[in-house]
Amino acid sequence: MKLYYDEEGDFLEISIGKPTKCHAEEIEPGVFIRIDENTKEIKSVGILNFKKRTGKIGEVSVDLPEEIRLIS
Repeated sequence: MKLYYDEEGDFLEISIGKPTKCHAEEIEPGVFIRIDENTKEIKSVGILNFKKRTGKIGEVSVDLPEEIRLIS
């Protein structure tokens, strides 16, 4: 799992596994998921205006509207 935060753009992305060919869907305004074109698994979740949505960076809880299955 990889976390990336762009402070200037206020964008958080949580990626799972190795990058693959995906398509993106906006599941609610400013929240995107990338879905593997072959396996249909969610590969990442991106959140625009992350700091504005949560109020701060640090102890943050975000409810994701999709189930994410992690495979090791």
